[in-house]
This record gives sequence, structure tokens and C-alpha cells, in this order.
Amino acid sequence: MGPLLRLYDTAGTAVACEPVDQGLLNRGYRLCTTRGRYFLKHHFDPDTADPAAIERRHRATQRLAALGVPVAVPLAHREGRTVAVIGGHAYALHPWIDGGHRHGAQLTRAESARLGALLGAVHACLERVMPPKGRTRPATAPHPVESADPADTFDLIGRLLARVRRHRPADAFDALARHRLLERRALLERHADRRPPPGGPVGWVHGDFHPFNLLYKDGAPAAIVDWDRLGVQPRAEEAVRAAAIFFVRPEGTLDLPKVRAYARAYRRAASATPMELTAAVHRVWWERLNDFWMLRWHYERGDTRADCQFPAASALAVWWTRRYDAVCDAFTG
Repeated sequence: MGPLLRLYDTAGTAVACEPVDQGLLNRGYRLCTTRGRYFLKHHFDPDTADPAAIERRHRATQRLAALGVPVAVPLAHREGRTVAVIGGHAYALHPWIDGGHRHGAQLTRAESARLGALLGAVHACLERVMPPKGRTRPATAPHPVESADPADTFDLIGRLLARVRRHRPADAFDALARHRLLERRALLERHADRRPPPGGPVGWVHGDFHPFNLLYKDGAPAAIVDWDRLGVQPRAEEAVRAAAIFFVRPEGTLDLPKVRAYARAYRRAASATPMELTAAVHRVWWERLNDFWMLRWHYERGDTRADCQFPAASALAVWWTRRYDAVCDAFTG
């Protein structure tokens, strides 16, 4: 810690350093020093840990902050950079933001609308501060523009079912996984002809907009954090994807009145059309039908940190299929 903090003239010396639990890919710490409190981020994920790329994302957040977007701008050290490389690892020091995370169940309809307006403002402001899309290679992760091929998904379901069968001792998670895999295979067989074409209009997006990447303070958004997935993607899909995370209920349904308030505000702020949202709803629905990242983490990596999300997320794909028209109406009405 000493070599890192010595790069920052005003940071002081470390008094306490505690890990922050929410991150799945990178590592974060609550750092207390003789000069104050900070958030120390260890950029650990190899896909996003290139120091030059981190610096570019930091410059983007600085420009967004100048436009009034709530972000936690990183501190520059004495060499003028916002990334410190120590022992081959990349770190960034941010001011500590006193605040907490809020899920959709904790938001009123008015606050849901404010959330949609915030994401719309992020998209609109990114268009002002980032390079023109035509000069930038589109991002390929985590959400490629090409939609999932059901043939690949059927193969994946077969491999995952084999892993579930081999897992010993079998437990309740295995039973739920098997049920959802068989259920999803049947849904895909029924709806395979509804595979969406390549995505529509693209723009700069945050890339990972969800409750754990938004801090609230005194009831208002205080900081959007974790810009590691900043890139060029279909913008409306980020809006739909975020709503499916914020407003999913434990039983795997969406709070459609809040979704409607959120989507209306997003469309106004981002100048997005109902047609864009209709296409995005279809593509994200298809993405959910074909997506098994939580099960892959569990059975292929032995990583169970996302297990708690699986019951609601897996049920949502089924409910969304049954209530497809109502979901579309909530995003476009």
C-alpha cells in the first residue's frame, strides 16, 4: 500500500483498508488514510485491465462529470495519470462516496422515471464527449450485436445438463438448474424461428448499468461507477437490460408500471423511438432465453457468487415469454 499511496501527494498514509464485496470481476477496497476516505479499485479482470484503456475510460468520466453526470472521477497522481501500476497490477483511486445501492423495489414510480432519465442522459452525454461511432471499433463484450444462435444454445444446454447429472452430492440448486435447462430447451424449440436480426442503431453505452453500479445518497443518484464496459453497443438494449435487472421481482416477474415510467423518461432523455425500444425488447428477450452465464460460472468455474441471482433471472425468461406483449407495451407505451 505504501508504494501506491506515495504516488498521491494528498492521499496520506493508510490507516485501514477493507474489501468491498459487490464486484464480480474486479476488486474494490474502502481505504481510510490520514487524509480521508477513498475507494481503491484493483483492475483485476484481464479483459478490462489494460492501463491505457482504463485511462481512456477515466477521461470519458471526467468529461461526463463536466456535463453534470454523477460519476466518481478518479484522482490523478503526481505523474498526471489516473492509473497507478504497481507490481504489474493496475489500480485507481477514487473519492469515497457515502451512499448505498437501491433496487427497483425500493424506488417509487417517480424515482423509476428519474432512473430512466439518468440513463438517457448518460447515453446523450456520451454522444457529446466520445469519438464518433464510425471511427471506433464496436465493443464485442459483454453483449455482441449478433444474436445468439439457438443451435449453439442447444449444445450448451446439453453440456450443462451433463454437468448437473455428474454433480455430487446433488442439491437443490442442481434440481432447479435441471428444471430450468429442460424448460428453456422446450421454449427455444418452440420459438427458434423468432431469432432477431443483427442489432439496430448503436451508440456509446455504460455497458454494465445495474443497481450495484449506481450509488444513491439522500434519495438521489450520487455516482455511476464501474465504467469498465464502456463501449459502442445498441443503446436501447442497455436500457431494456438495465430495467430487467432493476425491476425484476424475486419470483421472476417485472414491475411493469415502474418499467413504463422508467422507459418513458429514458425515451425522452435519449431521444429514442418506440420502434427502437420494441426491437431492443425482442433482442434482450432472446438474449435471456439463450443466456446461461450463471450456470456456467457455477458448473464450469466452480464460482457460486451469482447463484443467488439465478432463481429470479431464470424465472424471468419464462415469464417474459408468456407476457411478451405486455412487456413490449410497458417499454413503448
